[in-house]
Amino acid sequence: MNINLLYDFSVDRENQIIHITREFNAGPELVWQAWTTARLLDQWCAPNPYRTETKVLDLRQGGIWQYAIVSPEGQKHWSRHDYQHIETRKSMTELRAFCDEGGQVVPGFLPTEATTTFEEAEAGTRVTIHERYGSQEIFEKMATETHKKGFSSHLKNLDRLLLTLQAG
Repeated sequence: MNINLLYDFSVDRENQIIHITREFNAGPELVWQAWTTARLLDQWCAPNPYRTETKVLDLRQGGIWQYAIVSPEGQKHWSRHDYQHIETRKSMTELRAFCDEGGQVVPGFLPTEATTTFEEAEAGTRVTIHERYGSQEIFEKMATETHKKGFSSHLKNLDRLLLTLQAG
């Protein structure tokens, strides 16, 4: 595994945008699969020691991914991604929001618009995420070194999963 994979996390405070770029030592097809398959997302998409639990994944324009981030004590924090646009193996745009277990968005919550792109890179695949926050409060919570480290943690979980999938 290439341990020097690109990871860039930059904050544009003026426009309330976080830009994240990360390279993975696997091809775009496998990275896309890990990013869009419930059983695989549940294996990597949470910072340690938390885990992800998917309730619904309907990967299509107009579909949603509803999931909980589960604490080691079992407390669930619900979120949903509403897919606005999907170009298979290339990009997706979604509106992200906190919700309840039934999928109802928290009242008054302004969603985050996120566009994720997948492209071939020397290491294998470069994933770029642009998160435009509708809420100043949520942006301030996410534009921190703590969030950067947490995000890096769950991307390292993806590195480990990709190695397992490639070996399998």
